[in-house]
Amino acid sequence: MKKRYITAVCCLLAAVLTSLCASLQAQQQRLAEKLIRLHVVANSDTREDQRVKLLVRDAVLETANGLLRDAQNPEAALQTGLPELERAANEKLASLGCEETASVSLRRELFPTREYETFRLPAGVYRTLRVSIGQAGGHNWWCVVFPALCLPAAQEDFTEVCRRAGLTQQEISVLTEDTGEVELEFRTLEWLGKLKKMLWDA
Repeated sequence: MKKRYITAVCCLLAAVLTSLCASLQAQQQRLAEKLIRLHVVANSDTREDQRVKLLVRDAVLETANGLLRDAQNPEAALQTGLPELERAANEKLASLGCEETASVSLRRELFPTREYETFRLPAGVYRTLRVSIGQAGGHNWWCVVFPALCLPAAQEDFTEVCRRAGLTQQEISVLTEDTGEVELEFRTLEWLGKLKKMLWDA
């Protein structure tokens, strides 16, 4: 009898956990469909290559902001503008006297949980504007190209930028609140993200 009771409790907990995970994943996926991440990968980890990475980032962000201004479909605008974005990256590299070139693509990538000064993003798969410089063997720079939550976030009201991009108040709260409940959700999504990565790389 005791063994049956323990089995029943374990099954119930498993069902609750499965339901929670499904709910959190759905929440992350809804959020991900409203964001486009930026992923810049440096040629190497030398100090100079890391400096170049940030300058290329600035050039790409400036061009992307122009493409996204008044865009009805941000993903389509970036997809159409890929040649322009790549040209901006390579012109910056050439102006710095670098021999390396950059490639720019739009894809889906798996991200871990990331914390920034004013917000944080849960782990999961996001649409991503990826900029690979040279051998792309250096450290990454991750943020969000749409809505403009990274560099412009220091100049504009964060909540207003999010609202203009179509995020709900609940979704904005997920990005900004620092409570025990949100922390648990993020840790759960982080665990799910690691599991996805294992399957992704398999």
